[in-house]
Amino acid sequence: MGNMVTEIVAFLLTISGWILVSSTLPTDYWKVSSVDGTVITTATFWSNLWKTCVTDSTGVSNCKDFPSMLALDAYIQVCRGLMIASVCLGFFGAILALVGMKCTRIGGSDAIKARLTVLSGFHFILCGLCCMTACSIYARRITTDFFDPLFVAQKFELGAALFIGWSGSVLCIIGGLVFFLSLSDGFSLRAEYSYRGAASFATTRHYPSKPASTLQKDTQEQRQFGRNAYV
Repeated sequence: MGNMVTEIVAFLLTISGWILVSSTLPTDYWKVSSVDGTVITTATFWSNLWKTCVTDSTGVSNCKDFPSMLALDAYIQVCRGLMIASVCLGFFGAILALVGMKCTRIGGSDAIKARLTVLSGFHFILCGLCCMTACSIYARRITTDFFDPLFVAQKFELGAALFIGWSGSVLCIIGGLVFFLSLSDGFSLRAEYSYRGAASFATTRHYPSKPASTLQKDTQEQRQFGRNAYV
């Protein structure tokens, strides 16, 4: 029962993290900058992995998609690939978790379910690592340009999407580790049960003992045989 509850908790953590990671990919505010006037903010610049936009004080946004994938900066291409890989890994991890959990009636025997649970935890850990790496690379570029005194172009700050991605990554990694923890508990219980079963079988296995009358008769026959051996 405790093992099943642990799997349910791990599943909730990983699914929540995967939803946050998936929502990070189309989120607008990966990096943000603003131009302030004397009274109000005159313009807000923001960008993500797919486009760059500017929003004026009236709320009207003008966006421009990145024209060519090959002309993009290398860090944006790497972040795109890592985020797409993270979403795909989380999707397959969720399917494996649904099949491998003990509270579901699909997946086959306990051994097969245990293997599927291992694969699910591994997928979610990779999902979290990919998303965390992508967000960290993007944030590294923003902070490097922001603190560079020789960088004269528009400087940006960290957007909300990065913090959402980091949160989802942590949830996915923790949930994957909890999946491994639940599996190790199941293996220890299974090993203890097999050891006890082997010990009980060894103690109960014995040869049937002969009654006392039969033993006396066999002793007398042996003595009679030894006395008449050379007659």
